[in-house]
Amino acid sequence: MILAMLFCGMSSEVSAQQVTISNNLLYDAWLTPNLRVGVRLAPHWSAGLTAGYNPWPSDENKSRKWKHLLVSPSVRYWTDSVNVRHFFGVNLIYSHYNVADVKFPFGLYKSVRDERRQGDLGALGVFYGYSWPIARHWNIEALIGAAVGYTKYNRYECGHCGTKIGEDKKWFVMPQAAINIVFNLPGRPKKVVEPVQPIEPVQSVVETEPVKKAEPVEIIVDTVPADPITLLCEEYPVLAPIHEYKPYDRSQVLRRDQRALFVYFPMGKTSIQPEWRDNQRTLDQIVEATKKLLALDDTQLCKIQIVGLASFDGGVKLNEKIAQGRADALKKYIQDRLAVSDDQFDVSYGGEDWADFRDQVAEAIANDSDHAAALQKVIDIIDREPDLARREQQIRKLNGGHTFQYIKEQLLADQRNSGYLRIYFDYNK
Repeated sequence: MILAMLFCGMSSEVSAQQVTISNNLLYDAWLTPNLRVGVRLAPHWSAGLTAGYNPWPSDENKSRKWKHLLVSPSVRYWTDSVNVRHFFGVNLIYSHYNVADVKFPFGLYKSVRDERRQGDLGALGVFYGYSWPIARHWNIEALIGAAVGYTKYNRYECGHCGTKIGEDKKWFVMPQAAINIVFNLPGRPKKVVEPVQPIEPVQSVVETEPVKKAEPVEIIVDTVPADPITLLCEEYPVLAPIHEYKPYDRSQVLRRDQRALFVYFPMGKTSIQPEWRDNQRTLDQIVEATKKLLALDDTQLCKIQIVGLASFDGGVKLNEKIAQGRADALKKYIQDRLAVSDDQFDVSYGGEDWADFRDQVAEAIANDSDHAAALQKVIDIIDREPDLARREQQIRKLNGGHTFQYIKEQLLADQRNSGYLRIYFDYNK
């Protein structure tokens, strides 16, 4: 009933961010200040609380009223990762309202055009939405859904009079819609730009008097032994303190992190194969680093972060399953050899690894002038085509398939992996 105010929505966090603060622009259009705070619960789950309050008009003699307070907790499931692309959700809605002489869109709630209604409502809603990142700290998202609820209210003759004409209660169905502007904390990681090394100026050679060689001076430095955890991190760069942890989202370019470890798979496979490429050495490092970390005093294993990935060749749904199988296989490999509980893992399924692939193509353009023009067309397709299946089809057709053949031979092998693996710890000293 009232409340198509059910523009209750607003957003929950991006993909991967920890906290979001958002505002529903459709609710603003109804002159209702509103705010939503969201928190990330897991790689695919977030929760939030929406509040809206309209105290106007303050003049009780005015006939038109749209006064209400709304509170709505919600839970969302994200198909990619938190605050990235598609999400589905459920929400509870409570509102206390005082409404009269209001014309709702689409002919909804016609009865409040001719009388005032004051009461309370509760509802349970479901919704679907999509989130678009527009900057490091900002997203735009849209959602649509419906809610079923129950309301109990008093009826009055007009908006400014106190003559009560009855009481009523009823079940109702109402729409939900939102266009949210979302602020993310702490925001997506900044892109790392390698610094350009300055060119040292060429100095002219000028003959000068020979400089006398100084007598050597003996310097005595007191050395302090490094902490065991410092030495272990130097031996295994895959280790990092927990404050460096960042939740995964599909916009991240993982291949640029040289401290991560990657386990590779043959095309279409999800089982660990130690003999494939350099897998045995990598797997040994993962197990040895984790085992030594667990043995240290004053140090706690907090999180083993694994992201399952697949190359884009093949169907999107199949590649999602392949990426999931690869990540789960690596988790099982570790648990078969070490006492690491499920809650010490952060496992994400990255599906088709388009972020890393785009980065690979950009790198190939800079290093391979013979294929640069064709590969630039690949970049253009990735940037303009959001549908992953159509994106793959367009890339396959480029130059009669020759560009895709080059991509398969030169680029895609490095994407068939279980992805980014880092190990995070907390040091109590």
